[in-house]
Amino acid sequence: MNLIDYPDREMMAIDLANKLAGELNAALHQGARALLAVPGGTTPGPIFDDLCAADLAWDRVDVMLTDERWVPEDHARSNTRLIRERLLTDRAAAARYLPLYTPAHAPEEVLAELESVIAPQLPIAVLLLGMGADMHTASLFPGADRLKDGLAPDAPILLPMRAPGAPEPRITLSARVLDGALSKHVVITGTDKRAALEEALSLDPSEAPIAAVLDGATVHWAE
Repeated sequence: MNLIDYPDREMMAIDLANKLAGELNAALHQGARALLAVPGGTTPGPIFDDLCAADLAWDRVDVMLTDERWVPEDHARSNTRLIRERLLTDRAAAARYLPLYTPAHAPEEVLAELESVIAPQLPIAVLLLGMGADMHTASLFPGADRLKDGLAPDAPILLPMRAPGAPEPRITLSARVLDGALSKHVVITGTDKRAALEEALSLDPSEAPIAAVLDGATVHWAE
């Protein structure tokens, strides 16, 4: 793991957006398309604001979330809503979005359908992850009902996930798929998450799921 410490969040957003754009550009020189996987939440928003204007062949980029809440796209808690508003705009509006939600009562009903769209685009070329103070990443939460399955070496591409404190079901990429990304970045802010990251380095992924993807990753931190 490589840690980059920034003097402020604005500088981190600009620098990280430039890094992601450069890596996508490199991936597009090596293949016909490139898959970019990103988190929801508030932390990556400023990064998306810069990345969406990057000068690259966005029409050859597939964009997907690392995880999603099982709610419609127009729901206030939808990660897709954030992606459409802050990333899939400006030049990046030309990218193809691979959804993790389709109308159904529960994610189990449509997992195969969603996986069939994602599978041909793997591996992830460029991955951006977040991390919670509880050391979860994507929707791989400590104590989640299918965490063991999500961490398994033979895990499927997608898993439904339910966790204590999460008001709705989630759908998430497995640790196997996340860790298989060609380039991995984790973005965190604040002293509490910095402390959580340092604790995660000495814990098993069953206690600190972020630990499953830290090998070879670059962590970007600002207060």
